[in-house]
Amino acid sequence: MTNIKAILANVHVADLAKAVPLYEALSDGASAVQFDYEDLKLAMVGSFLLIEGDMTGRPQQAATIAVESLEPVLGAIEQAGGEILEGPAEVPNGMRVQVRHPDGAVFEYLQTH
Repeated sequence: MTNIKAILANVHVADLAKAVPLYEALSDGASAVQFDYEDLKLAMVGSFLLIEGDMTGRPQQAATIAVESLEPVLGAIEQAGGEILEGPAEVPNGMRVQVRHPDGAVFEYLQTH
């Protein structure tokens, strides 16, 4: 059994309300779960994480990866020589950590409630 539950494509949108209906249709009618994080507005829709807001100064994440537990992720990142950029921290939909892999790729790992 893998620790990874889902991989969400991060999609930056200018207007979350206008974008949601298309992504719900692309996700076979899945309902968007909307929430705020800091100064961003977000919506999880199927395999997409829609992000509205100014991303200036924030690392560009390749994807958001939903996991059963952050513990093995943190161990693997440390062992591989990666870097924790933010967290772990409580967010509206669980616990998150943002990391940079040794190859330079930035990912958000999310342990949902």
